[in-house]
Amino acid sequence: MPVSSKLERAEEICGYEFQDKKLLRSALTHPSAVEGEPVWASYERLEFLGDSILGAIVANVLFDAYPEFDEGKLTRLKVSLVAGATLSDVGSELGLGECIMFGASETGTGARGLHSALENVYEALVGAMFLDGGRAPAEAFIIRTLRPHLAADRAEHPDNPKSYLQECVQGDGGEPPAYKVIDTAGPAHDPIFTAVVLVGGARQGKGSGSSKKEAEAAAARDALERLGYTKDGVITQQKRK
Repeated sequence: MPVSSKLERAEEICGYEFQDKKLLRSALTHPSAVEGEPVWASYERLEFLGDSILGAIVANVLFDAYPEFDEGKLTRLKVSLVAGATLSDVGSELGLGECIMFGASETGTGARGLHSALENVYEALVGAMFLDGGRAPAEAFIIRTLRPHLAADRAEHPDNPKSYLQECVQGDGGEPPAYKVIDTAGPAHDPIFTAVVLVGGARQGKGSGSSKKEAEAAAARDALERLGYTKDGVITQQKRK
């Protein structure tokens, strides 16, 4: 698909027409497509901004929507909505995959590469809309696309193992878990990371994934099982009650 068509399709998905098309193009551009060019040419800086804006807007919406929820429930619900897996699924549902501009070095990464890119592009588009048109278009996009994934029971059964592990450990009077990547294997375009999580200074979990985030999440899930915060492999509140 030509670049111009990708930009037009992205605007249709966002429900917003950009005044600065360069912002939109950057939000859709994977770093592999602009190697050697200035950092603003890809989505990385916009992703950083969009991540913070997304968190603030989701927090505000949840605060108003669930006046009966305490801090813990609001946090778990927020984390489940802004988690990478959720944003990747939303990006796929919206059809953002066809709008992303990849470089030759990303060829062969398959589903894993696209999964990560969809999450990053979603956040980058939020940042780009915020810069181009202010809070209103960014908020409208977030609410419209994340609303179908909003479910109150996510506050009881969180999808993010890192967040839940921290809550459990600190709830029992411990310090926040610490993560460390101990190995990176595979080719540069399709790496496999291995991470461990330390709880109270002792290694309690280990996991691997195609990104550091995935490896740390796998390590947290392993720790939750070892420490008894799960039942039959499912994250649960049982330990805390």
